[in-house]
Amino acid sequence: MSTPLTGDRIDGLVEQAVFGADEPVREENRRQIRELAASQGIYPASIQGLYEAAGRGAYHNKTVPAINIRGMTYQVAQAVFRAALKHEVGAFIFEIARSEMGYTKQKPAEYVTCVLAAAIKEGFQGPVFIQGDHFQMNRKRYRAEPRQEIEGMKALIQEAVSAGFYNIDIDASTLVDIDRESLERQQEENCRVTAEMTRFIRSIEPEAVTISVGGEIGEVGKQNSTVEDLRAFMSGYRAHTGPDIKGISKISVQTGTTHGGVVLPDGAIASVELDFDTLKVLSKIAREEYGMSGAVQHGASTLPDEAFHLFPEVGTAEVHLATGFQNIIYDSPYFPPELMQTINRHLLQQYSDERKSGDTEEQFLYKTRKKAFGDFKKETWDIPSDNLKGIGDALEERFTQLFQKLIVVDTVGLVKKYVVK
Repeated sequence: MSTPLTGDRIDGLVEQAVFGADEPVREENRRQIRELAASQGIYPASIQGLYEAAGRGAYHNKTVPAINIRGMTYQVAQAVFRAALKHEVGAFIFEIARSEMGYTKQKPAEYVTCVLAAAIKEGFQGPVFIQGDHFQMNRKRYRAEPRQEIEGMKALIQEAVSAGFYNIDIDASTLVDIDRESLERQQEENCRVTAEMTRFIRSIEPEAVTISVGGEIGEVGKQNSTVEDLRAFMSGYRAHTGPDIKGISKISVQTGTTHGGVVLPDGAIASVELDFDTLKVLSKIAREEYGMSGAVQHGASTLPDEAFHLFPEVGTAEVHLATGFQNIIYDSPYFPPELMQTINRHLLQQYSDERKSGDTEEQFLYKTRKKAFGDFKKETWDIPSDNLKGIGDALEERFTQLFQKLIVVDTVGLVKKYVVK
């Protein structure tokens, strides 16, 4: 690995890239960071080649962690890279969802810049997988103005790809209509829209890059997916894409989780019964019948530790992790208590209309505090360095545990073998 750029210089560049006085200043700093990254062998990449290898059976029992960073992105990404470097991890993804971009106030170009700057700072080299998570169709808006919602999604995809997101998860599962008489009819809009987005992505992908596209058949938090759902979706999806368009590389399914977990009145997280049998069967069919890498599990970061080793055992291709890292940050003894108090007061005042009847204050704050990463973006960035070190060490330890349990330790060689620069 290369020698890291001096810390002070990259710290200054990335801070100006995020908080610079105006857009030209921010863009100039983003440009310098992209050039520095490229000069040190750091580049945004598609994980397509690795997932195609999984679909061929070239490797088994490794689950790629997809890490959502909602705030303090530069600092959190450093902890990811430190853990990856110590354990020769190459198969890991940074991601951010469409909704998260809004409430955390992170546009694609900024997110990519923070991740690349963190790679520079830690001396990482090689491909960096950055993913658009849950590029989700809004059911209500789609029903009112379908073309407008589709064009809005295409604009987001264009912005993300231009920034270096070479992995895009399309989520049109919100358009599944379970009131229709057959599974094919239930999945019809999901198939059609996912196919249209796939064709659009193929039309704008950079030269020599095949973007990894994901689809979704079961909205997270709803009823569990079935084999019949998968086959109905794939049949319709393939009919809409046609034989000349490379299709999706993975399929997201519902197996019993919810995003962020279910919070109890005292603020603790309820235990979840996750259907690993469903994951195993759907992953097997996704690989053997459709050449995909397997099934994808969302909403997993708040699951108990003893669950994670099961994901590679059942052949899960990818697992999405978000809220657990947010909890490590906010619940850390190193997070400044006075800032936490200010955040809580702000949330109680600013978002009081979102509080559900019956929610305790602890439940409301737990469900709402993700928005503080956007509202207090500069304040969290400016947390004292000693505090940041304590938070970063805890995050690094957690990333290490997850890399080990998901069996992606020592995957640098595997990634080099199958991922094309």
